[in-house]
Amino acid sequence: MPEQDYQAGPTESRIEKQVWFVTGAGRGMGTDIAKAALAAGHGVVATGRNPEKVAEALGENEDLLAVTLDVTDPDDAKAAVQAAVDRFGRIDVLVNNAGNFYAGFFEEISPEDFRAQIETTMFGPMNVTRAALPVLRAQRSGLVVTISSTAGIAGGEFLTAYAASKFGVEGWAESLAPEIAPFGIRTMLVEPGFFRTELLTPESTSYAESTIEDYAERTEQTVTAWKSMNGLQGGDPAKLADALIRLAELEDPPLRFAAGLDAVGVFEQRAKALRAQAEAHRHLSSNLAYNDA
Repeated sequence: MPEQDYQAGPTESRIEKQVWFVTGAGRGMGTDIAKAALAAGHGVVATGRNPEKVAEALGENEDLLAVTLDVTDPDDAKAAVQAAVDRFGRIDVLVNNAGNFYAGFFEEISPEDFRAQIETTMFGPMNVTRAALPVLRAQRSGLVVTISSTAGIAGGEFLTAYAASKFGVEGWAESLAPEIAPFGIRTMLVEPGFFRTELLTPESTSYAESTIEDYAERTEQTVTAWKSMNGLQGGDPAKLADALIRLAELEDPPLRFAAGLDAVGVFEQRAKALRAQAEAHRHLSSNLAYNDA
């Protein structure tokens, strides 16, 4: 898509009304984010693999455009971005939210499922952002919000595929930030803790088949615990959606936002652990240079 096709809207519309582009808006947190943006008076391009379900989840609204988007398909991403520009003339806030969860111990997750996790939750945001950046650069403004996870800050057992994708997203978005800042584009990573979304439902979570006896007992315990947690998580996704609306209004949004008190705790524990690891072998670490003198 040639950059000259993108024309920024009038200055007053940029200030008074934003255009939000939300992936995975047919259910879960994506629905809450799209609803919050609509309630704030913004235009919303709500995307999902089934746009009819997206429209049904959000209801009728003259400021809503439901668009087909499989984030693993770069051509889908380009077409969805073009549809957004055709309808609203611009994109102000891109929210990379679509995702799923392949859970299990590393040895028991098939290579195909591990790659599928990476394709959706790491390459998915990259595909959509790559399609949207020409629009944002032409405008010399915009915010790229990527829903990561506390699993992108601290890994853990049963999370190898998911954490690998989220750690990748963290490094990508943090490195992207200085590349696009000269064009007036900001990035924001959002690391939710446990929110009462649909991530732990059968529609979003796939568990690796238990095939190795050494892991069997822990697998059963972990799957049972997670299934029992579904629908009882402490975080309110509607409140998180409202928080994102407020953060997007800031002139300088944070590079990272710890979403939830449990997420704040993960940030603090990770910072403490890294400091302890740096100190543990400081003398050895500090004496690895060539003796050129």
